[in-house]
Amino acid sequence: MEQFIKKKIIQVKKGDQSAFSDVVSFYQDKIYQHCYRMLGNKHEAEDIAQEAFIRAYVNIDSFDESRKFSTWLYRIATNLTIDRMRKRKPDFHLDAEVRGTDGLDMYSQLASTERLPGEEVESRELQRYIHHEISQLPAKYRSIIMLRYLEEFSLKEISDILDVPLGTVKTRIHRGREALRKRLRHV
Repeated sequence: MEQFIKKKIIQVKKGDQSAFSDVVSFYQDKIYQHCYRMLGNKHEAEDIAQEAFIRAYVNIDSFDESRKFSTWLYRIATNLTIDRMRKRKPDFHLDAEVRGTDGLDMYSQLASTERLPGEEVESRELQRYIHHEISQLPAKYRSIIMLRYLEEFSLKEISDILDVPLGTVKTRIHRGREALRKRLRHV
């Protein structure tokens, strides 16, 4: 598949705009999911994913064809999501507490047919707590943890995406896991 993408990139560099639509079609879901996992907001993830493809297209001439396109594209998307996280204001989510209630959130309003209510609440609380703790990690650790464990990139690919040495990637993964472990020690 990487050869197919390389061929399309060469066509795009020669001026074939339609070839880029094939590239977008191949990567759009992956890039969206990556952005969504980092941002936790569907609309922001859609915006950032779209911006990543626009930036990739505009800067396609700077892409080094001897490298993997996916690494370059994920690097653009990761940088954009980190920029968005730095700039955004606090937002309300489904896990935000509903005013006038004693600890209820919008999740509690959703019907569940799969589990008993007590199990569902417990599971959601744990998920929410873990997600919250991951979101509280510094951006450099959060992005590494997500790329490694959710996107399942190799250490080398993460190094290329974030443009940091391989040793730095290993160190940040270790420190990010340790920081998360400390935050979750009483769970």
